[in-house]
Amino acid sequence: MSIKPGALRFNTDSMKLEIFRGSPNYEGSASMAGIGTLAAGQWEEIVATSPEAQTGGTRGILAGGYAGTGTNDTIDYINVDTTGNALDFGNLNSDGHGYCLAGTASRTRAVFFGGRDDPSPASSFNVIQYLTISSTGDSIDFGDITGRNAYFMQAGGDSTRGITSGGSTSPGNVLSNDIQYVTIAATGNSIEFGDLTQTTSSGGSFSSPTRMIVVGGRSTPSNSTNVIQFVMTSTLGNATDFGDTLESGANRCGSSNSVRGVYGGFAPSSPYTTQSNSIEYITMATLGNGTDFGDLTISKADRESVSSPTRAVFAGGSNSLVDVIDYVQIMSTGNAIDFGDMQSARENPGGASNGHGGLG
Repeated sequence: MSIKPGALRFNTDSMKLEIFRGSPNYEGSASMAGIGTLAAGQWEEIVATSPEAQTGGTRGILAGGYAGTGTNDTIDYINVDTTGNALDFGNLNSDGHGYCLAGTASRTRAVFFGGRDDPSPASSFNVIQYLTISSTGDSIDFGDITGRNAYFMQAGGDSTRGITSGGSTSPGNVLSNDIQYVTIAATGNSIEFGDLTQTTSSGGSFSSPTRMIVVGGRSTPSNSTNVIQFVMTSTLGNATDFGDTLESGANRCGSSNSVRGVYGGFAPSSPYTTQSNSIEYITMATLGNGTDFGDLTISKADRESVSSPTRAVFAGGSNSLVDVIDYVQIMSTGNAIDFGDMQSARENPGGASNGHGGLG
């Protein structure tokens, strides 16, 4: 019996599903045994895989933070799709510059930008570092942010490109509108991308497969903003206006699946001591203003958020430091639910996951 390309069979020896392939000049003369070259036709195993199979699940990384007595270089990790306390991953490898990092990731690698130390006056740094998400261990030097030191930056990206934007520089607390990018699978210094619509520091940020979005933040050292802005991840150029948040606020965090971005926890205005538990959302493929989602379990700013295709998880917070982790189901609305605890109470860790919305 002759067969044609595209035929399927179940191989009872390997217990695998196989497909029959042939070259463009194949004439259908091969037998069901399918032994031969591609020109003569051959059976090949159908390989089915997923990010979960490759990495062991959607893993969220929470790197560093401020612990009340100085910078904390601890890296925590969680399985976003379960609940429970965070586990030890390793330590940051940038001389303790682990406060106010911005993070993003591909399926396999997390990248963290910038940071600051704690002594007064605090100093900011140009460090970029990375780690392999499926393993554990300390972070590794990636390169430098080009032309400046920064903390409180916003980050996002897709499976190829990591983008970082805005942020503050210390001493001096000078805010930036600069956008830069790196190729996540490589190493090296960041490259110029464009400019934000305004100077922005400590905003929330997340991505769809095509867009990186920045939500709110500080427009000056003492003024917060309600502006939502975006860039197209795979191109170069300046940000474009998306809409407005329901309330102006700084020290935000946010995350997403491929459709919806969720952001919560912020300080409405200087001196940023009053803090909100409000959660809002947007549909990233459209333009428009934020919509009420629900409330976090605590009223805290300076949190970090990581996500899977179904959940957004929020961790840590200030001013009295907490180790609280809670979560929401991204495509629903409602109040957050307790997830577990971080290894230690701290604010402003850097966050990244291998299941965020920019990865599709």
